[in-house]
Amino acid sequence: MTERPLRILVTGGAGFIGSALVRHLIANTRHRVLNVDKVTYAGNLRSLEGIHEHRNYSFLKADICDASAIRSALENFRPDVVTHLAAESHVDRSIDGPAAFIHTNIVGTSVLLSEALNYWRGLAPAARNQFRFHHTSTDEVFGSLAEDGAFTESTGYDPRSPYSASKASSDHLVRAWHHTYGLPVIVTNCSNNYGPHQFPEKLIPLMIIRSVLGETLPVYGEGLNIRDWLFVDDHVLALTRVFEAGQPGETYLVGGRAEHTNIEIVNRICACLDRLRPRADLRSYREQIRFVADRPGHDRRYAIDPSKLERELGWLPQESFETGIERTVRWYLENEWWWRPILRENYSGQRLGLLQV
Repeated sequence: MTERPLRILVTGGAGFIGSALVRHLIANTRHRVLNVDKVTYAGNLRSLEGIHEHRNYSFLKADICDASAIRSALENFRPDVVTHLAAESHVDRSIDGPAAFIHTNIVGTSVLLSEALNYWRGLAPAARNQFRFHHTSTDEVFGSLAEDGAFTESTGYDPRSPYSASKASSDHLVRAWHHTYGLPVIVTNCSNNYGPHQFPEKLIPLMIIRSVLGETLPVYGEGLNIRDWLFVDDHVLALTRVFEAGQPGETYLVGGRAEHTNIEIVNRICACLDRLRPRADLRSYREQIRFVADRPGHDRRYAIDPSKLERELGWLPQESFETGIERTVRWYLENEWWWRPILRENYSGQRLGLLQV
C-alpha cells in the first residue's frame, strides 16, 4: 500500500472494536472513514462522541445484509480499503439465538464480499492493485487448546459454539473469494479484547459494573478457563498496520501474550476497585464473587502466537495487562454516563446462554 491517505469503509464502526478503530483513524491518521453500522443493541454512537463533525468522518446507518445499501456505499464513497468488523459477537447470545449469528456473520459477510468484488472489478488497474478487503475474526474459530501451545496461522479450525462456527464460516468465505475470484483479502484473528466502551455483557465490563452496583459477580464453573487478553487500542494499531501494509491472501493473528484464568481476571478487577473505589464497609469486592454453572461447551483455553505479525509488520502491543486493566477499570468508574443508559435500555446484566431443558 502507498503512504497516501486512504479512504476506509469500516463496517461495525459503532461497536466496541470498530469504534476504537474509527477513533484511532480520525485522531491519528489522515485517512478518510465511512462508518457503516446497523446500530444494533451492542452498537453505540455515544462511543463516537466528538468526531461526528470531523471532516474525515462520515456515518451511514445500514445493514451489511442489505446488498443495495452496501453497493451504494461503495459506489459513493469509493474506498481503498473495506475493513469488516460488523458481527454478532457474544457466545452466550449465540447459544440462546444462533439464527441472528448465521444471518449477520455468514449471510452479511457473503453480501459484503459479493458487492466488494463487483466494486473492485470496476476499478482502474492502479486502484485495483491498491484495494484491500480486510476481515476481522476471532481465535475462537480454532477451538480449545490443551495446557501447552498456542494458535498460529496454520492451526486448523475447530469451532465449538454457534458464534465461533459462524465466524469460521465467514473466514472461509473471505478466503474463497480470494482464491476463486482474486479479491485481495487479508484475515486477522484476535484474542479476547478489553478496554473502554465495551458492551457490558462481556466479562470485564460486566464484573466492573456489577461490582460498583453491589451485585454478585458470577464466575462460570471454577473460573479456570484461560483466555489471552488484548487491550483494544493495541488491537486497532494492529488492524491499521495490517490493512496499510499486509499482503493480500495472508492471515495474521493478533494476541496480547497475556494469558489469565477468568478467576484471576475477576480478582484483579476487585483489587483495582478496592484501591480506586473502596466499598462503604471497607470489605473487598471479592466477597461478591459467586461460582455458577458453567457455560455449555465452554472452551478451556485460548492462546495466540502473534510472531508473524510482530516479525513481518513490526507490530507490538503497547499496553501490559496490568496497566490495561487499570485503565479499563478507571474508565468505567469515570464514565457512568456511557454505561448506565445501556443498563436501562439494552441489557440489565442478566445471565445469557442458559440451555432451556
